[in-house]
Amino acid sequence: MLLKLKFTALLFLASIIFVFTNSTSAHCDSYDGPVIKDAEKALETNNVNLVLKWVTKEQEKEITTLFQNTYKLRNGDKGVYEIVEKHFFETLVRLHRETEGAPYTGLKPAGTTKQIIQMTDIALKENNVEDFLLKLNNHIDKVVREKYQKVSELNKVKDDSVEKGREFVAAYVDYTHTVEAIHDIIENGGGSHAGHKTSE
Repeated sequence: MLLKLKFTALLFLASIIFVFTNSTSAHCDSYDGPVIKDAEKALETNNVNLVLKWVTKEQEKEITTLFQNTYKLRNGDKGVYEIVEKHFFETLVRLHRETEGAPYTGLKPAGTTKQIIQMTDIALKENNVEDFLLKLNNHIDKVVREKYQKVSELNKVKDDSVEKGREFVAAYVDYTHTVEAIHDIIENGGGSHAGHKTSE
């Protein structure tokens, strides 16, 4: 029971805080995500360097070769190009997911990215983190207050019966583990790009 509640709290924080510290991992496989956007721009300008940041140095050769082969077909048969272009996108995303230690589950349609993650990208694009932080903080504030209010009310009747006591314990664990998860992510970070190292 306690482990389940703690896991629930961590999942909540993963969807809220984690995307702020590392938004790319959650939507790098969607057509409106930053990886494919860079891939499209790279093919438009014949500049493979625009996508190499998404892979490791060891993966560069594979991506560069595939990029060159894809670009050669850009002005050829439209149907053929769409196939090889998609293969390039898929390979790039798959290799990038490897750097995150995450499985590749296919390309996702545009518009499937969670709103909170879209907000992190908008903040970067508009160079304005203030509006995003206001909305994020308001949401976290609302959730924590609700959990606090629940445990506070149960704290008054926790000794009235075993059932009330167990309700209190469940709410208490949920509340404290949520706060603990927030603190841990702030203190230790939530990134998952351990395998993505910069080139030397």
